[in-house]
Amino acid sequence: MTAPRSIRISQQIKRELSEIIRRDLKDERLAPIVSITDVEVSGDYRHTKVFISVFGDEAQQKSTLAVLTERTGYIRGEVCRRVGMRFAPEMSFFLDNSLERGARVSDLISKITRGEL
Repeated sequence: MTAPRSIRISQQIKRELSEIIRRDLKDERLAPIVSITDVEVSGDYRHTKVFISVFGDEAQQKSTLAVLTERTGYIRGEVCRRVGMRFAPEMSFFLDNSLERGARVSDLISKITRGEL
């Protein structure tokens, strides 16, 4: 069972990461739509797994992941400062394509109901 504090910390990190990506990271390689789908925090709060969804083609996904990986030091420091953590957690970023898959399935269902397929 996940401790309530872990859940609270992961939600705070998720909110702050969204803000950092949206407002602070100015890089033309970032896709226009990037969502943080989940943040998993280790028991000692020193490691996080960040799952992102990038709405775009494979090149945009790879370039967005590259920007986040390159800027991890800055992101870690900002998260630490904004959340008020004692240590800046190590961060690993992973692509999560579940939203994109869901949009494709929804589009296919719409086409079927309209008789286009």
